[in-house]
Amino acid sequence: MTIGERIKQARKIRGMSQRLLAERAGVSAQAISKYERDMNAPSSGVLLRLAKALGVGVEFFVRPRSVLSITPDYRRRRAFPKKREAALIAEIADWLERYIEIERILRPDLGGLLFKFPPGFPRSVSSMEEVEAAALDLRRAWDLGSDPIENLVHLLEDRGIKVGVIDLAEGEGFDACTFYAGDDGRSPVVVAKSKIPGDRQRFSIAHELGHLMIEPGGNLDAEKAAHRFAGAFLVPEKAARFELEMAEGRVRRRDLSDFELLALKQKYGMSMQAWIYRAKDLGIISEERATALFKRFRALGRHKREPGAQVPQEWPMRFELLVNLALAEEAISKRRAEELLNRPVEAALGKATEDDGIRAAAVCD
Repeated sequence: MTIGERIKQARKIRGMSQRLLAERAGVSAQAISKYERDMNAPSSGVLLRLAKALGVGVEFFVRPRSVLSITPDYRRRRAFPKKREAALIAEIADWLERYIEIERILRPDLGGLLFKFPPGFPRSVSSMEEVEAAALDLRRAWDLGSDPIENLVHLLEDRGIKVGVIDLAEGEGFDACTFYAGDDGRSPVVVAKSKIPGDRQRFSIAHELGHLMIEPGGNLDAEKAAHRFAGAFLVPEKAARFELEMAEGRVRRRDLSDFELLALKQKYGMSMQAWIYRAKDLGIISEERATALFKRFRALGRHKREPGAQVPQEWPMRFELLVNLALAEEAISKRRAEELLNRPVEAALGKATEDDGIRAAAVCD
């Protein structure tokens, strides 16, 4: 990637116009345009001012290109502005390039932890019953049983899936996306938004896992199938029936209480509303009862913020662990580590400690 392309990438990440960047760097907008089109090269002094204006190190402009154009498949809640989409893609590409680079430094022979689909995946499905079976079979392949998944992000990272968390505001119409990257274009990547409740974040990531693992056919809607996969993967049928069904062979429930929905949310890390969907999908409650519950949630404002303590957000760790491993083994310098992390090493340590504190507070709330 040329210096001009790097300038454009950093500018998109910051959501800046050429004119604004020019003002902050003390050059003309025409000069920025020429730099980005590689019609002219900035001097070392101008490059330093551009780096400061864009909030990046000078090394950013000369980093070798390791990520080609990516086309994420988005999980959105509303229209996503094109300008913000371009900034998001640029930010994802920057993070992914740094991730791939540290993998190459540590494992030049393999390029990092290789992902392998379990036997039978990705799987073609043509009904919701087949989606349920696929989710169950994936849990079996990964030796998960029917127990709650303690940390979904770490589970995916341990299986070779790259997971990123992007810092976006609550109101922005993006939850998660998925795509393939790497030298061979076969390394799966899932990126989720950070500033949302942990239960919603987990469901969005499980939804993206569904897109990776199943291939809907026939008249099966891909989004609905991924939604069903997410619920079945987070809470398999056996577990849902154990938690919700009555004794003495009575299957259908008349209602679900707020207390049990909240307790199950905390136990499985899946929202109260997702539990209602799960109970409806499995026939534990009727369509009418589910509709009534959703109406009550909306009337009370619970569709935006559910009651009780929030499920803690989950944060990927593998990328930072690799950088710190390379630093400890003197494979890279501290300056190089901070370039890869995009922040001081001490700040990364402080963030990890802060996240642990947040998790502890949530558990004790």
